[in-house]
Amino acid sequence: MNRNLWLLALAQGLFLTNNVTFIAINGLVGLSMAPVPWMATLPVMGYVVGSALSTGLVSRSQARYGRKVSFQLGLVVALLSAALGAWAVMDKSFWMLVFATVVAGYYNANAQLYRFAAVELCAADYREKAVSLVMAGGLMGAVIGPNLAMHTKNLLGIDFAGAYVALAVVALLSMVTLAFIHFAPLPPQSDATPKGRTVGQLLRQPVFFVSVLAASLGYGVMNLLMAATPLAMQTCGLPFSSTAWVLEWHVIGMFAPGFFTGSLIKRFGVLPVMGVGVLLNLACIGVALTGQEPQQFLIALTLLGVGWNFLFTGSTTLSMQGYAPEEKNRAQAVVNFCVFATMAFTSLASGALVTTQGWNWLNIGSLVPVVLTGAGLLWLYLRQAAQKKSAVA
Repeated sequence: MNRNLWLLALAQGLFLTNNVTFIAINGLVGLSMAPVPWMATLPVMGYVVGSALSTGLVSRSQARYGRKVSFQLGLVVALLSAALGAWAVMDKSFWMLVFATVVAGYYNANAQLYRFAAVELCAADYREKAVSLVMAGGLMGAVIGPNLAMHTKNLLGIDFAGAYVALAVVALLSMVTLAFIHFAPLPPQSDATPKGRTVGQLLRQPVFFVSVLAASLGYGVMNLLMAATPLAMQTCGLPFSSTAWVLEWHVIGMFAPGFFTGSLIKRFGVLPVMGVGVLLNLACIGVALTGQEPQQFLIALTLLGVGWNFLFTGSTTLSMQGYAPEEKNRAQAVVNFCVFATMAFTSLASGALVTTQGWNWLNIGSLVPVVLTGAGLLWLYLRQAAQKKSAVA
């Protein structure tokens, strides 16, 4: 770990502070202002829809201006969207809040590239650990995010308006942090510079396709259950302090393993680690179906977080086997677009299912993407094993 990586881990922590606070409050604020209850998670959906719509724009800005300028532009948007969110809450405007979260998606699309930028700040043989350890910076968001939401809830006399103002301060701190990170300059471009393969050609590679599948469905399942948790716990009559506690441990589960996931991948291989992530997701669903007491929410969401870490860190590492340096902006945009598109669907489905079908059926439905992820990983594992066997023969 060098100075730049530590600072990038800090930026990741501030980014996750923003994300976790959004998850903790957007559904509840949406529920209090939505025209009908099933629309409660539209502000959550707006965040990921905005992220999906921004992936192409972010890819072009990264290619044209480089990592640092593009990341700072994302933080400017984070600052403005947080201020707009506070205004929407104080004005009790549901659709303005949805618009604010759509705009905030540009920041999310930018900051989701921190994990890819990590490999550019270290030696080539350290990239698995660099990705894992920078993602471990999200542990900061696990602790600060729920507590920030809880302690700023009534700061301005209107529920959660103060939380959006606090997020504007978090964006300012992130700007200062990124100002001290030195990224590699953009390589000179000319007509002779290789353009790389098309999106279709990248996706036709089994290793890249499975990495995209695992990242998208792994994030989708996590988002489906996490976004519904505050609503489900409120429906059960549990206080917001319990919800904040459950979300804190969920995000600890998401990012604390970052201190060793990279080492596990180097020792056992990326596909076995991702397979364990699938098993942890299944364990999460099993626990969630046993009841709706605080301890069951806590255990299920913690298992969900660790499973997500193994799948997402693994899929990030796996995707790097499928593209060349000149293809990185295009390939990373594809990964993030598919992730955000899946999250947009699960954000809407989360609110609709938990308010109409209940927590148990939501968990049963989430078995489908978990099983599909496991099938994709098994297919790639068997394919690679067969190729190694034929090469030896």
